[in-house]
Amino acid sequence: MKLLVTGASGLLGINLALEAMSAHEVAVVDRGKLSGTPFRIVRADLLDAGAVDSVLDAAQPDGVIHCAALADLEACEADPDLARRLNAHLPARLARACKARGIRMAHVSTDAVFDGSKQGAYTEADVPNPLGVYAQTKLEGEQAVGAEYPEAVVARVNIYGWSPSGKRSLAEFFYNCLSNGLKASGFTDVTFCPMLVNDTGRILVKMLEHGLSGLYHAVGPQPMSKYQFGVEVARQFGLDESTISPKSVLDSGLTARRAPNLWLSTHRLSTALGEPLPVFSTGLDQFYAQFQQGYPQKIRSYQQM
Repeated sequence: MKLLVTGASGLLGINLALEAMSAHEVAVVDRGKLSGTPFRIVRADLLDAGAVDSVLDAAQPDGVIHCAALADLEACEADPDLARRLNAHLPARLARACKARGIRMAHVSTDAVFDGSKQGAYTEADVPNPLGVYAQTKLEGEQAVGAEYPEAVVARVNIYGWSPSGKRSLAEFFYNCLSNGLKASGFTDVTFCPMLVNDTGRILVKMLEHGLSGLYHAVGPQPMSKYQFGVEVARQFGLDESTISPKSVLDSGLTARRAPNLWLSTHRLSTALGEPLPVFSTGLDQFYAQFQQGYPQKIRSYQQM
């Protein structure tokens, strides 16, 4: 399959492209942040007029995985217009263009579309109630893709891993702080289901290969607090977990509201794929193995200074 990945300079895009290239012909869309990658780079800003059509016509992909987004919650609050253009309007145009060309499409969304008030796990049938600009615009993107291209697949994710900038994921935050002798805090009242980004990338490709359509939760199967996550990272790397302070998100001073419970059921996706989703411990082991093998340096080497 000829695969086109958008948002290639981000945490998910770069890792997904590297995972997919072992079995597929991969091209990525990048505005000029990457160089020296082992896959083809199509230079474009997808917000430019006509860019979506020209990129698809140039790449001629069989499938598109749309990872590009404004994912910084505080940045979305500061510039809601840009957030809406990237997170809602762009997915709509891409879905329309993919449908017109018969290109399979996977659109990446977020667990943050829920307000976290439910006790227990959210399913795909639960009604979202986004709390901030990021969550609202991502929900609008989901809805737009579903309306424009019902055969597309939408995946809600929550990821961690090594990024080109070295500071895009929560795992990197904890590692960077603790390995440099700095203190960190972790929210005890925010529950989520993190998945190693490489696992997420492989699953997104499988979703296209299986011809799935509609909405799926593609997160880790194990819920935990962000504080617990930090402790697990510290233990894996042999760092001092006592330097992580338990903290309430209510005392964080962050502008964008965070949902307290983002436990998502993955039953629908694991059933559709016919296999269980990767467990947290396996992903964390791989995250550490990547560190030992120099993978973070490899990822960072693709980012232009």
